[in-house]
Amino acid sequence: MTREVDPDKRATLRRFAALGTATSLATSGTAAAADGDDSAARDAIRGYLATTPGAHFSKLRDDLSLATGETQHHLRHLESAEEVTSRKDGDYRRYFPAGRFSAFQRRALGYLRRDTPRGMLLGLLRDPGASGADLARALGVSRPTVSTHAGDLAEAGLLDTDGGYRVTRPEVLIALVVRYADSFGPDAVAFADDAAEFISYDG
Repeated sequence: MTREVDPDKRATLRRFAALGTATSLATSGTAAAADGDDSAARDAIRGYLATTPGAHFSKLRDDLSLATGETQHHLRHLESAEEVTSRKDGDYRRYFPAGRFSAFQRRALGYLRRDTPRGMLLGLLRDPGASGADLARALGVSRPTVSTHAGDLAEAGLLDTDGGYRVTRPEVLIALVVRYADSFGPDAVAFADDAAEFISYDG
């Protein structure tokens, strides 16, 4: 019996598979070892992670319209093949193309995928003199919420909280935001629109 594939899922997989086969992550060995459906799904995961590094398991699964077991199966295969790497980030497990990012960049990408920490980092990149109260007001959250996230960001090495808030290695953060802005959200896109012309990074 032929297995039916939802047309929307097929379109999603094809879109990201095209990206996956265009990246250096796609290998002929993986494609040859998998059947058609497995190959399409794995190419889609490669393509998705090339454009959305640091996505957690549930987001990757949902955005690609894959089942939970299916996603687990393919990610295990890709990790075993050392094409994908992952790290635990609080309650999440985040996935990255293997060999593409430093430990600092992986931590940064994880926090940039969280709304409030991303808002804080973008706010401080725009205005390095912003206070905790300024950030709370701009983001519509409480001051204690900002303090809690600031502590987490400091522990991750992304923020210096000695005598105020200061982003560490701002050039790395800006390059990540500019490169992956579309995958973060409208706030990152707006920031990138202002910052992109001033930033250069190795391709």
